[in-house]
Amino acid sequence: MPVISTSAVRRTALGAAGAAVAGIGYASLIERNAFVLREATMPVLPTGSSSLRVLHISDLHMTPGQKLKQQWLRELDRLEPDLVVNTGDNLSHLKAVPSVVQSMGGLLSRPGLFVFGSNDYFAPVPKNPLKYFKKDHCRVYGAPLPWQDLRAAFTERGWLDLTHVRRDLEVAGVRIATAGVDDPHLQRDRYDTVAGVPNPLADLRIGLTHSPEPRVLDRFAEDGYDLVLAGHTHGGQLVLPGYGALVTNCGIDKSRVKGASKWGDHTQLHVSAGVGTSPWAPYRFCCRPEATLLTLVAAPPRRPLSEADRGLSASEAVAR
Repeated sequence: MPVISTSAVRRTALGAAGAAVAGIGYASLIERNAFVLREATMPVLPTGSSSLRVLHISDLHMTPGQKLKQQWLRELDRLEPDLVVNTGDNLSHLKAVPSVVQSMGGLLSRPGLFVFGSNDYFAPVPKNPLKYFKKDHCRVYGAPLPWQDLRAAFTERGWLDLTHVRRDLEVAGVRIATAGVDDPHLQRDRYDTVAGVPNPLADLRIGLTHSPEPRVLDRFAEDGYDLVLAGHTHGGQLVLPGYGALVTNCGIDKSRVKGASKWGDHTQLHVSAGVGTSPWAPYRFCCRPEATLLTLVAAPPRRPLSEADRGLSASEAVAR
């Protein structure tokens, strides 16, 4: 057997430790503040519809001193979206409401929809990061946050709170039926309060939830919603090249941890990787903080069933 010298072992250990320190420094000081606008096109509108631009923002986890984040958010109004959707976890500090409202700036003058997440209701607390790998771990809640003040600020400017309500609106000539639930991560969702087929006269049906739990996504899909928007996952926050996200922090699979995917035969899902992080876990790796500008366009006509398909079950026909 080859003999490995003590000095070689020491050099290897020091090299590994140096790489780890560099990685942590990059994740906490650089990538965490490397905000990016992602763009995606989603075919969810009826044939012949004009496109609709939707800005999806989520998981700000704002504290008053985060000036870079606040400035970047204010600049998003330049995109001139037709609709703004906020899927929660705006706060991380008792005094962060003014920072959030000022950061939203001109976006609050545009049509908007929102639901809240756990970190709108309760301040984050330190916890063992290994708990994220255990879905049923015991949750510890921090001090109550002033979510009522944030809700008042949003609704006074015209944004619609979709927490357990159904609302119809028209944006840029598109009739939209909407509904939302409170945060499933806290077991606060009560889908039965909004259950049922949305307005059949609507051109587009949008559902909102903070955490994309399958039990909620299934209900939206069963009721015929075209698009469901969610946040919460932070895109995994720590992503290994060639492997992907380590965790989703909810019930969806890792392939859906961020971005667009399909849920069932008809419903499209978009999960935001979010803008912020918990103050107690201030790092991102291969998962930049983001907002997403979604361009909603007309869906292609659905392929009619062939004679061969008619002899198959519905799920088999979709698979083909």
